[in-house]
Amino acid sequence: MEAAARRRQQPGAAGGPGAQPGASFLQARHSSVKADEAASTAPFHLDLWFYFTLQNWILDFGRPIAMLIERSPRTLPRSMIYVSIITFIMGASIHLVGDSVNHRLIFSGYQNHLSVRENPIIKNLKPETLIDSFELLYYYDEYLGHSLWYIPFFLILFMYFSGCFTPTKTESVMPGAALLLVVPSGLYYWYLVTEGQIFILFIFTFFAMLALVLHQKRKRLFLDSNGLFLFYSFAITLLLVALWVAWLWNDPVLRKKYPGVIYVPEPWAFYTLHVSSRH
Repeated sequence: MEAAARRRQQPGAAGGPGAQPGASFLQARHSSVKADEAASTAPFHLDLWFYFTLQNWILDFGRPIAMLIERSPRTLPRSMIYVSIITFIMGASIHLVGDSVNHRLIFSGYQNHLSVRENPIIKNLKPETLIDSFELLYYYDEYLGHSLWYIPFFLILFMYFSGCFTPTKTESVMPGAALLLVVPSGLYYWYLVTEGQIFILFIFTFFAMLALVLHQKRKRLFLDSNGLFLFYSFAITLLLVALWVAWLWNDPVLRKKYPGVIYVPEPWAFYTLHVSSRH
């Protein structure tokens, strides 16, 4: 009886202490599976970035940020989403009205490289209070509308970017489809920065992205394909803006139009000054 009892207490018997190594192995294996699932990164969202770039170029008045929010690797606070979308729509609406009036004025001879009061079709308006009205409209479009429009847009982009990291360095590559889309995407952001006059907001967002990349690198986390696509798009944009500014650096008319420390001429101002004036 004592021998049988000793055999029942020997390691490896079912239900005894010997079962713990096997259970620990199963638990460790189960934990490793969970860790692998948690560490898995999303594939490159080709449909998202393709439609995002296409719609950005076609629908200049409304950015398709809903898709970006849905695909965000990080769950965004619902209150922030609501406030951002409401603010975004308000800014886009103001910009749409201002842009519609501006294009009508361009067809009538308005010159974007001149200020509102210096434009030939504006400065002779009677009564002069009409000029104040056009200046107010310009302010609503260029400052208030753009601020309400672009701040939530870049905020959501950054929040999306903050979730695009992977612990696996081999997954930190861009597929061929991303390489084809990154140049049109960067070109679009160049137009957004120059025409929208939001260089400060853009460069602040880009530096925040760069700081986040360096911070996550210390934790051995690397950008996944979607994060690389967004980061390289911004890098191309910065390069294009630098080339654009260098090309027009000594233009006296545009220098007068943009006298501030940050000199980033608008493409439409360049068009009315150097292209449409020749026809």
